[in-house]
Amino acid sequence: MLARLDSSLMLSRPFPEEETEENMENNHTFLYFAYGSNLLKERLHLKNPSATVNCVARLKDYKLVFGNYKGLASDRWHGGVATIEHSPGDEVWGVVWRLNITDLESLDSQENVTLGAYSPVELSVKTRSQEINCRTYIMNSYVYAPPSPQYLQVIVMGAEQNGLPKDYQDKLRSIKTNMYKGLLPMMAELEQARRWAREKVNHHSDA
Repeated sequence: MLARLDSSLMLSRPFPEEETEENMENNHTFLYFAYGSNLLKERLHLKNPSATVNCVARLKDYKLVFGNYKGLASDRWHGGVATIEHSPGDEVWGVVWRLNITDLESLDSQENVTLGAYSPVELSVKTRSQEINCRTYIMNSYVYAPPSPQYLQVIVMGAEQNGLPKDYQDKLRSIKTNMYKGLLPMMAELEQARRWAREKVNHHSDA
């Protein structure tokens, strides 16, 4: 059975941000709520180098699920990939990133928007002090499928990196995978990016 996206949520273009004192001075940026592999900074920075952490937030009345667009397994991750679906009483934790508008096209490309796999939507997420509108992505016409252990590992690393609630991290770790044991080039690419990031930090600390 294919799960489908409510078309009323879909965006045809970047939506205006909530007019706060902060983002009134950032008209050339947008806010993006990440809940999957883009929780990990190094993953997001591979194609979207302008991304900086804005805050941690939660999305109420949604749940995290995994699936494949039209039942086609991801060549990159060899298993189901993350999406969200409406589920009263549940919640999804994630990271709100601020990106330059120049990265919008690459972010859409990463989410395979032009291929129809994901649609950009505007949703309101709750931070410690307020609700803010963010761009996020929801998969279209997907068939439920468990993620690969490697893909889930990236999500868990991102949750740890950004200090998502411990009980939510534990919930992520408990997700059943498809036990795929093959090599994923993306994992080597991410490890290299993380190594460079550590070396950069060490270089600055030694300066």
